[in-house]
Amino acid sequence: MPRDPYETLGVSRSATDDEIKKAYRRLAQKHHPDRNPGDKAAEAKFKEISAAHDILSDATKKANYDRFGTADVPGGFPGGAGPGGGYPGGAGGTNFDPGQAEDLFRQFFGGTAGGDSPFGRSGGGAYSFDDLLGGAKRQPPRGRAKRTTAPAPVDSDVTVPFHTAAFGGSVAITLDNGREITVKIPAGIEDGKKLRVPAEATGAAEVHLRVHIADHPYFRRDGADVLLDVPLGIAEATLGTKVDVPTVDGSRLEVKVPAGTASGAKLRLRGKGIAGGDQYLVFKIVPPTNLDDETKALLIRFADLAKDSPRANVPWR
Repeated sequence: MPRDPYETLGVSRSATDDEIKKAYRRLAQKHHPDRNPGDKAAEAKFKEISAAHDILSDATKKANYDRFGTADVPGGFPGGAGPGGGYPGGAGGTNFDPGQAEDLFRQFFGGTAGGDSPFGRSGGGAYSFDDLLGGAKRQPPRGRAKRTTAPAPVDSDVTVPFHTAAFGGSVAITLDNGREITVKIPAGIEDGKKLRVPAEATGAAEVHLRVHIADHPYFRRDGADVLLDVPLGIAEATLGTKVDVPTVDGSRLEVKVPAGTASGAKLRLRGKGIAGGDQYLVFKIVPPTNLDDETKALLIRFADLAKDSPRANVPWR
């Protein structure tokens, strides 16, 4: 016997549509066959999860299950058991027999299938047996095409690694329907931009994918430019020095820091950013800590000799 779909997804009968969707998505990602190759138990679990979601995500099936304990509407024409009942050709009934169908028509509606029925067409003529039981086979009037409505686009979010956003690449995402697809990320994409994933790729509705860029341990982005904080000691900033720094493309450079560099000053590495942008070194002067008496005395002596006032020209003095 199939499990209760609420139990399968781990939600209560009062769960909202959003709670059902989140539970399904979490379980589908865990048991998806692509993530569990060769695992028959995971494959069976995924099918069970998908069947439960099929019932609970459809308002009609969910209502039928809540009322009757099955997603299918019970009952049918007399004479058969189970869905379809005794309907000619239905599950649980007999094979289609036109003569039997004519008898059923007379039994339920009176007269003949051709023209003695009390249920006539508006505007003249009676409904035939084909009209009532075979109407799905009739063709629509000429010049009138059958319209299909495409499902509304779905908004979704994806977070991509810093370097993938900078230089391009592909990321795998799992959609709400459990399908895993690969999305190509263009080089230089900025945080918050959207990518359109067509319905053909998703197997369902078109997806508008909002891209978020993951933080990097030490690089920061400003559009196409990249910033890197570089600490300097007081002596290095005052006298000048050389520092070895990484660049966003993976290379390293030895950079000359000019004497008298102030904290917050920037040095540009032309063309070392993203998609033609630049990389900037942002210098941060770090004062010494845990000074011994001798070093303190030297700094005091230095201050006396330098006679420099960094606040000499501030407007608020």
